[in-house]
Amino acid sequence: MINFNDNPRTIFLIDGIGAIVSAVMLGIVLPLLQDLIGMPTEVLYYLASAAVMFAIYSLSCAFIVPANWPTFLRIIAFVNLTYCVVSVGLVYYFYPQLTKLGIAYFAIEKLIVIYIVMMELKAANK
Repeated sequence: MINFNDNPRTIFLIDGIGAIVSAVMLGIVLPLLQDLIGMPTEVLYYLASAAVMFAIYSLSCAFIVPANWPTFLRIIAFVNLTYCVVSVGLVYYFYPQLTKLGIAYFAIEKLIVIYIVMMELKAANK
C-alpha cells in the first residue's frame, strides 16, 4: 500500500479527488455513453450525486483537518464501502442490460474504492 505518512490532509484529498472523478464519469461521461454501458442514465445520475456529496465531505475534511480526523476518516471509509455495496447491488439488478464495458467500469471502480478504503482504515487505526 502507498504510505502517506499518516497525513490526513493527503488521504482526504485523494478521497475527494477520486469522488470528483467518479462524479464526472457517472454524471457526464457515462450518460453520454449509456448505450455502450447499459446502466440507466437515472441510476448514473443518482450515483454521481452521491459521489458529489462524498467529494464535498472529503475535501472539507482535507482543508479543515478536524482534530479527531481518524473518526472522520472512518466515516468516509464506511460511506465508501456502503457506496460499493449499493452499486454492486445495482450492477446485479441491471445485469441483464449491462454491457461488458459497463461491468468492467463498475468492477474497476469498486476495486479502486476498496483500495482507498483499506488505505483510509489503515491510517485511521494507527
